Amino acid sequence: MSVEINVTGEVVTAYLSGELDHHTAKEMRESIDLAVELNMPTLLVLDFGNISFMDSSGIGLVMGRYRNLLKTGAQLHIANAPPQIYKVMRLAGLERLAKLERKGENNGNNQ
Repeated sequence: MSVEINVTGEVVTAYLSGELDHHTAKEMRESIDLAVELNMPTLLVLDFGNISFMDSSGIGLVMGRYRNLLKTGAQLHIANAPPQIYKVMRLAGLERLAKLERKGENNGNNQ
């Protein structure tokens, strides 16, 4: 599976892995949305640490989750974005929607 969900208190963390493209985005989106619906978190963390490739579907995945969270007032964080993905996310302006962290930044595992 390309997404693993972890729930801790009011935080849902989705650990994404592999390639995030048109073919995998739907499965990831559905898994994340179900976890949010069932757990009603105050924070959703999308961990991109194990994403090896991302196309525009990744931007769409983040923006769609942000729109869904607006209804509940929950916050969105993007964690462990690899350098190239981090750059694309910044260029897309996602730091205006979510807290955006590069891989190794503020997680105690600096590389």
